[in-house]
Amino acid sequence: MMKTMPLKLQYSKVLFTVAVLNFALAFSNVSYSQQTSDQAKGETTAEASSDVEKTPIPLSQIRTFAEIFTRIKLNYVEPVSDEQLLEYAVEGMLNGLDPHSVYLKDERLEELNEGTNGAFTGLGMEVIMEDGFVKVVAPIDDTPAADAGIQSGDLIIRMDGKTTTGLSLNEATERMRGKAGSKITLTILRESEPDPIEVELTRAVVRLSSVKRKRLSDSVGYLRVTQFQVATAENFRKELKQLRDSEGFKGLILDLRNNPGGLLTSAISISDAFIDDGVIVSTKGRQESNKREYKATPTDLLNGMPLVVLINGGSASASEIVAGALKDHKRGLIMGQDSFGKGSVQTVLNIDDEQAIKLTTARYYTPNGDSIQAAGISPDVYVAYREFKEREEGFKRIKENDLPGRLDNDSGKSEQKPKSDKRDKDAEEILAQDYQLNEAFNLLNGLILFQEK
Repeated sequence: MMKTMPLKLQYSKVLFTVAVLNFALAFSNVSYSQQTSDQAKGETTAEASSDVEKTPIPLSQIRTFAEIFTRIKLNYVEPVSDEQLLEYAVEGMLNGLDPHSVYLKDERLEELNEGTNGAFTGLGMEVIMEDGFVKVVAPIDDTPAADAGIQSGDLIIRMDGKTTTGLSLNEATERMRGKAGSKITLTILRESEPDPIEVELTRAVVRLSSVKRKRLSDSVGYLRVTQFQVATAENFRKELKQLRDSEGFKGLILDLRNNPGGLLTSAISISDAFIDDGVIVSTKGRQESNKREYKATPTDLLNGMPLVVLINGGSASASEIVAGALKDHKRGLIMGQDSFGKGSVQTVLNIDDEQAIKLTTARYYTPNGDSIQAAGISPDVYVAYREFKEREEGFKRIKENDLPGRLDNDSGKSEQKPKSDKRDKDAEEILAQDYQLNEAFNLLNGLILFQEK
């Protein structure tokens, strides 16, 4: 037989229910909206929205919430505080919306700020929740995740032997974080492998350099962007100027593979470095502040030189904005594989100094008006990842010049060989290990020759 509810708890239930219902009644038949008053700080104000139909507060569901809250307090196997239950409720509200809306408190908020500034402690990969599993969007270059061979699309099913099923995204990322030097074993499912794989990683303090420059040959430059952080656009323009002003430079490869995204402002600035007119990206949301068009300034830092952009399934969000803008403006050839397809805008809305919510507030659209969401960017030239295989020297083909008694060339020309573009030894090794980059290099050389002719 069920025991009677203690008088103190009955009283608490009544007070809580009355408080909730009073709140609901006070605001019934009123619609709510939040708009960003200062997007850089994420501060918000609440005001009535004319574009949203006014709907009454669902009082029956609020009563149900109050009843569930009280029953948990009474019957759960261990005591749990009101504050903890309400925090769980907030997390559940946000997690139920989409994979990218989350509640940020204390260290989680600090970690977000650290990530955009280019330094954090952890494994170094962007993850989301998909069908109850932790899915890797992309590992970040020069981090424990990348060094351990973690790949875009990997599903993390266990951490140190404990299942990830039922975890929220915040809980999963918390488990992966820890003190620098500590170890964690991840069990992952990979599409190309029949059985789960166990990988041991050592957490580290990661200080990212988000832009990397390389000269692949006399005429071909290479810039890799690993993330879009606060200083990324400024550093990118400096590195691009170094290449552009060097002798013999004629074309650029922009590598956005396994770039999980980052700050919208950085993506717009990098796109603007190549586009001299028109829309770079637009955003559309319910609030007027989220309906915006970002337009290019009349400057192409490459002055029309050929550009090839590499993307793959780990290219997400801000990197898709850059690829989509360059593709729609026909300013560069997009090469590689379909991108990730994260076409939504997240705004950090501060609640107070210690807590905030990261909320999806709009969708991205390419200059042609196409939504990136769940579709991604398709390359102009599809090239899948492959590994090179050394070919053994075979029989040398006989040519006209090898035949006995053959006629001489009456113009005095010897056998023609293609003009070689000098590469350094390091570039040769890079191209020999990266099939997609090697194909981009060949394509760009073809574009350079075509432009010259």
